[in-house]
Amino acid sequence: MIMYPEDPYAGVDESDWLEVTRQLVDEYPLALPALREVVLDSWSRILTTKIGGELQIGDEYKPSPQMMGNFLHNMIPIVLERNHPSEWRKDDSRDEKDLIYLPDSRFDTEIKTSSSNRIFANRSYAQPSAPGSKDKSGYYLAINFEAFKHTRTPKITMIRLGWLSHRDWIPQTAATGQAAHLAPITYQTKFISAM
Repeated sequence: MIMYPEDPYAGVDESDWLEVTRQLVDEYPLALPALREVVLDSWSRILTTKIGGELQIGDEYKPSPQMMGNFLHNMIPIVLERNHPSEWRKDDSRDEKDLIYLPDSRFDTEIKTSSSNRIFANRSYAQPSAPGSKDKSGYYLAINFEAFKHTRTPKITMIRLGWLSHRDWIPQTAATGQAAHLAPITYQTKFISAM
């Protein structure tokens, strides 16, 4: 396996970033079609869930996009862990990435979800990781979905896998801003679509 430096894009011309991303995604332990199936299976499980044994999600209860993202964020690692218990597990603490790959921590993955066509993170993602804290650089699974606003059965609209460092995140400029976003070039060159 290839050992990655702190940032595999360091010193690489921007015009070659997509090729670096392809190599990183090819090395990932789950092929994109398998990753897509896990995401869609997790989404389906959420949409067929009943709250309190009777409130059907999508009928009597339509969670906010933030809640649906949180459900998905938690369901994906659980589904993977159940299907591959010797390979994957859900994070156990705030110091870990969301999805842990037991054989090789290089493939531990952050999961970001959004009901828009972009993803966001806390402003702290735009800063280097402090010693002893979660490493913000590495693989990211980005999932976008429809909100319940116009449909009873919202769909997953995009699934992307990529590799980001803290340098890719752009913090809000407002002094009170707590979010970070990505530049358009990052979506184009540092993610590969699984759907």
